[in-house]
Amino acid sequence: MNYFVIADPLKCIGCRTCMIACVVEHSNKDIFYQDPKDINFNPKLEVVKNAQVSAPIQCRQCEDAPCTKACPHNALTKEDNSIVVNEEKCIGCKNCMLACPFGAINLNDTEKGKLVNLENIPNDKLFCIEKMVANKCDLCKNSDEGPACVRVCPTSAFKIVTEEDLSQSIKNKRKSATIKL
Repeated sequence: MNYFVIADPLKCIGCRTCMIACVVEHSNKDIFYQDPKDINFNPKLEVVKNAQVSAPIQCRQCEDAPCTKACPHNALTKEDNSIVVNEEKCIGCKNCMLACPFGAINLNDTEKGKLVNLENIPNDKLFCIEKMVANKCDLCKNSDEGPACVRVCPTSAFKIVTEEDLSQSIKNKRKSATIKL
């Protein structure tokens, strides 16, 4: 079974520290020593805020993930209890975005700042060429310390949900349903 991270909207203060930690965790360079215009700031979660509440939206790493079924190039696969994106295979078709019931997938430009050879394009036309790929939480799969968002949240709003947590929740719901009858 996959595990996933959720955030308690009652604890979330909308500081977006989790988004910064996500970018730092997935960056190949130390972003604090880069020119801000060169930073590819594409966190794998998004904090949504309104006047009453704020909460991070991130992938639930579905067991029977609709995003993986919707991908025509098998760019989304299950690996080590999470759904990951193979950026080389992704064509940016957005099928996974449409299939995700949580709105936890977006597209980002992986080629920021890369020069593109335009020698076969007529000089009188202006083209903007980017490689857009699916972007979603991968539970910080390359980190031995686990998801960065869980580690840095100042209010401890994030929680890793495991199979045991779900089993206990189901038992509690059944127990409370039986008591009400």
